Amino acid sequence: MATYAIGDLQGCFTEFQQLLEVIRFDPAQDKLWLVGDIVNRGPDSLPLLRCIKQAGDAIRMVLGNHDLHLLMVAAGMAANHPSDTIQAILDAPDRNELLHWLRQQKLFHVEGQYAMVHAGLLPSWSIAQAGQLAHEVETALRHDDHHELFARMYGNEPNYWQDDWTGYIRLRVIINAMTRMRVCTLDGRMNFAFKGNPQSIPDGYMPWFSVPHRISQNTTIVCGHWSGLGLHITDHLIALDSGCVWGGQLSAIRLEDRKVFQIPCAQ
Repeated sequence: MATYAIGDLQGCFTEFQQLLEVIRFDPAQDKLWLVGDIVNRGPDSLPLLRCIKQAGDAIRMVLGNHDLHLLMVAAGMAANHPSDTIQAILDAPDRNELLHWLRQQKLFHVEGQYAMVHAGLLPSWSIAQAGQLAHEVETALRHDDHHELFARMYGNEPNYWQDDWTGYIRLRVIINAMTRMRVCTLDGRMNFAFKGNPQSIPDGYMPWFSVPHRISQNTTIVCGHWSGLGLHITDHLIALDSGCVWGGQLSAIRLEDRKVFQIPCAQ
């Protein structure tokens, strides 16, 4: 039995299938962790989403910003971007079933010595607090009035956390940190405009995982989202977005021994 974590898929179904063959994934024995951004920008979001849904308990996933964007577009709260490739899902006969399943997925997952999130955690959040905050968002996503969340979810402000935030502002900051953040200041102010490599980070900002005295630093966090960072593995960080959809590679790691497996982009 092994646990494998895989980076951002973004509709790259062919590479996903190839990578499962390379790691010899056995759903009867093994577990698969997916760091979010299952859909969008790649060519095959619909069959990929169906495949993951059908895999059942063998797969654990967290939601990424592109997954939430699909839900927003489907709810009429956001428009398709010219580079979006989610229309096949929106037109699918099983659309409602797929979208309902996607809304049930987690924003943050903790198991043993590992925690999984799509983008990152703010420096002031412990693992326990992050779990509680993610649960607040997950509850709102699964509620019958989830459209109310979607109507207020987008926005870059506030770009910092306060424990006394309430309502949809509170949920927006949680979502932005866990699905969009790459860099922040020492006091946890996020910069959502930055998408480049670590050498081009604006003055005053640093990778969220490099903030000194980050409360969650003793837990190994598995994440994705930052293709400019690439595959980045340290004692307590496993960042797996190696930019498959941009012509890079799709990466997996076996958590038990940290062996890395990669498949080059097919296109």
